Amino acid sequence: MSSKIKEAWLGPGRKDGQIIPIKSKDDALHIDMEKKATREWWYFDARLDNNYTVVGFFRAKHERTGKTGVEITIYKPNGEKIQKVIDYLHSDLIASNTVPDVQIGNNYVKVDYSNKELPIYEVFLEEGDYGFHLKYVAKVPGWKPGKGYIEFGKSNQFGWVVALPRADVEGTIKVNNETIQVKGIGYHDHNWLNFNFAMIIDYWYWGRIYSESYTVIFAYIKCNKKMDNYPIKVLMLAKNENIIHSTGEYELIEENFEYNDKAGNKYPKFLKFNIGNQHEIILEVQDIIDADNLLYELGSITRFLAKNLLKLRPGYFRLNSKFQLSIINEGQLDIEKGSTLHEMVITK
Repeated sequence: MSSKIKEAWLGPGRKDGQIIPIKSKDDALHIDMEKKATREWWYFDARLDNNYTVVGFFRAKHERTGKTGVEITIYKPNGEKIQKVIDYLHSDLIASNTVPDVQIGNNYVKVDYSNKELPIYEVFLEEGDYGFHLKYVAKVPGWKPGKGYIEFGKSNQFGWVVALPRADVEGTIKVNNETIQVKGIGYHDHNWLNFNFAMIIDYWYWGRIYSESYTVIFAYIKCNKKMDNYPIKVLMLAKNENIIHSTGEYELIEENFEYNDKAGNKYPKFLKFNIGNQHEIILEVQDIIDADNLLYELGSITRFLAKNLLKLRPGYFRLNSKFQLSIINEGQLDIEKGSTLHEMVITK
């Protein structure tokens, strides 16, 4: 444990004995846009039946640069990556602090709460010849770990809510100015913070797993020496529409690290999550979908200082892995397999 960190869990222990449904304001704007260190973004992705994958960000303030804007990434079936990052003025953001109603330029998020626990999101994100217009129909209720935010020190907070752990997706994507009808499976989460995350974090893993019956959302955040090298662990396990675990009480095994030149960092080719004596989750990396050296997001002077003075080597991986879930449910062992995408971000 670390006396410098107060986790979100409601207890007992590092878990939620009772899982509290999220409210619409949990997915609304949280930060004060006038304060310098504040950051906030809404993230969406979808794996589509035609083997395209799309990723979208609506950023009130970019997690590293602080700029307002949107980001569209499209992965084609042949592995080609198309990415558009468009900056806007802070004044171009229109966002509610009570419901997830967000607009940046012509891009928007709107929500239909006719079914309160399983809402429908409409997401329009288009810049030039690329974008998507998708309807996300929730299949698992929204979730947040405990009260939804972690406290670092006296006044620093990092918030995370997973408004759509799993959703059916339908609509269109736009690629090279061609509109394509699509269906698939989607995810949406939302983060905010009021301090520089990179100052206290070494690296983190994040991902989700969709099998026939189960949904898993996980995060592992490794803090640095300033925070006693404390590991923050978060995991949600649902069977069909029912969330059965919201916990940080798991063991993580990381093995077979391999260096990647493009990211300038190592990543583990094997991850295993042990949840008590009941559940085991194994990820084995098959492919690197994306790898980046995050120094190149910075301006030339800041990049020089980060690399040569602070000795930072920030990197990013999006990985495609085989998974195996071994879940004991009502006394029976369920084993389900498949493939999934997950990420690693290195800040140090």
